[in-house]
Amino acid sequence: MTVRKRIVITGASSGLGEGMARQFAARGRDLALCARRTDRLDALAAELRAAHGVTVLTRALDVTDHDRVFAVFKEFREEFGTIDRVVVNAGLGKGQPVGSGRFDANKQTLETNLVAALAQAEASMEIFRDQRAGHLVFVSSFTALRGMPKNLTAYAASKSGLAALAEGIRAEMSGSPIKVTTLLPGYIDSEMTARAARRNPLQIGAEAGARAMVKAIEREPAKAFVPTFPWLPLSVVVRLAPTSMLRRFA
Repeated sequence: MTVRKRIVITGASSGLGEGMARQFAARGRDLALCARRTDRLDALAAELRAAHGVTVLTRALDVTDHDRVFAVFKEFREEFGTIDRVVVNAGLGKGQPVGSGRFDANKQTLETNLVAALAQAEASMEIFRDQRAGHLVFVSSFTALRGMPKNLTAYAASKSGLAALAEGIRAEMSGSPIKVTTLLPGYIDSEMTARAARRNPLQIGAEAGARAMVKAIEREPAKAFVPTFPWLPLSVVVRLAPTSMLRRFA
């Protein structure tokens, strides 16, 4: 297994991004963390340095500021010398039913989860192509498998597009030292899921979810459902399910 020592994580101030940062730091990895909320980011960085003796860089970053994405990734590489892995994690889940008067929310979801992810992928791949090595990780979603109803429609569409983007890059990089992984998490506790009206019975805790994601990332598969059970077997069911049954996932 290739050890990726220097890792960039976007959206690292809370939720799964923060959880993955903690897991990687415990494994002795140096981190470059970015998010909009720098107070939380800097507090996390100080904690991880003290607890694990790792190097942790931080930058303020709104991933929808595309020029800033390129600048921040370049700064991280200059400070570290090399970037071994980038986890495209920053995302948004504020969609509303299409036609309900909330085009603004759905547009913002697609711009953050897909267009901004493209900017992160472009910035990462420029570095990896120059280095001739690297690992690009996309945090997609189990909902990417099918079109989803209600508040999940725009979100699922954005995550499906993200998965297709990852697959295209992976196909081009096949056989090269540049690896591309798509993570498809199921329901994991986060700030995003905390806003839901009710907790999904299949939902797992944030720490367990982050641990499962990092374990999958370290294997560097093409795709991984997280956690594997029940989401891998459920993926077969969802792909074959009639459209009417998809309401159960909304």
